[in-house]
Amino acid sequence: MQKLTRAGLLRSGAAAALVASGAGVVARGAAAAAPPDADLAYARVLVAADLLAADFYTQALAAKQFGAPTTKALRHAAFNEQEHYTAVAGVLMAAGQTPATADDIDFSYPSKAFGDRGSIAKLGVAIEQLQLGAYLGAADTAQTEPLRNIAARIAANEAQHLSLFTGLLENRLLGVSLPLPLDIDEASDALGAYTS
Repeated sequence: MQKLTRAGLLRSGAAAALVASGAGVVARGAAAAAPPDADLAYARVLVAADLLAADFYTQALAAKQFGAPTTKALRHAAFNEQEHYTAVAGVLMAAGQTPATADDIDFSYPSKAFGDRGSIAKLGVAIEQLQLGAYLGAADTAQTEPLRNIAARIAANEAQHLSLFTGLLENRLLGVSLPLPLDIDEASDALGAYTS
């Protein structure tokens, strides 16, 4: 049996660092390749979902139905959605595509969706479940970076947004242990309920 020494540990650490840095070069080189059409299609759905969420937060804030702490949380979530849009739109732009903007989509909501706190929270749960499922689906099926990485990171944030609304609606801050991903067709169909 070989004894592990500090010098041996440092040598093995240096070797691991070299291997990792080489893997990083390969990963960066792979990221430079054009994403497949399926990844770009998912990115377009995610951009539309982010635009929906941004529009929802704008309307929810304009309704002025919440006190200061919740309003602050809604503003922060709206900021998050803008950053999500920027990240995913960047994937499309890097592939030479022009992402949709808020001017490209007309969103519609159920009657009186912003009439009171309960209706806003109910709609917030539905939209954030769509967001979370879409991002989980993209993280699960995307073939290339950075979309896979971005989708996983954004899904974590969307779960926080969903917790905000389940807390408001159901007084339950934590959701299910294993949220379900939405494949691209399910995400697109769910998004269709809010677009015209």
